[in-house]
Amino acid sequence: MEEYTVDTISQRVHDLYWVEDVNCAVTTLIILSGIFDIPVHSQVLSGASGMHGAGKFGVQCGLVEGTLMFLGILGKNNGLNQEEIEKLCYEYASLFQKAFGSLLCRVLRPQGFKSSNPPHLCEDMTVKSIIFSAEFISGSIAGTTKSFGNSK
Repeated sequence: MEEYTVDTISQRVHDLYWVEDVNCAVTTLIILSGIFDIPVHSQVLSGASGMHGAGKFGVQCGLVEGTLMFLGILGKNNGLNQEEIEKLCYEYASLFQKAFGSLLCRVLRPQGFKSSNPPHLCEDMTVKSIIFSAEFISGSIAGTTKSFGNSK
């Protein structure tokens, strides 16, 4: 497992947003795959390219969607069955909602979606979400106790 810290996650999020111009779901998948050393196929990343709030429609947050996809990938990789993966996804979604107040992109995204908004308004939220997700995964699937500090 590659060593990730709050600072390295912050820098990776920044680069993925501002240099590679990928969305939050893809960013989440890429960083979680690096943290847990699980490759994600390019087709999966392509499939996630429209997921950030259903392509900016404002429904389920892409940060949640990316993590849910990764839970399925890592869960299968670790021999979990469908029922176990669904239970983990439910638990994750419930904890995310409690920690961040919603699962909806239009609620979580600062300023919502306005044509005048600058890109990547969720950069800080993305870092917090990925840390939260990595800590959840560490405690539930990966069998580690990786901590990045305060994730909220």
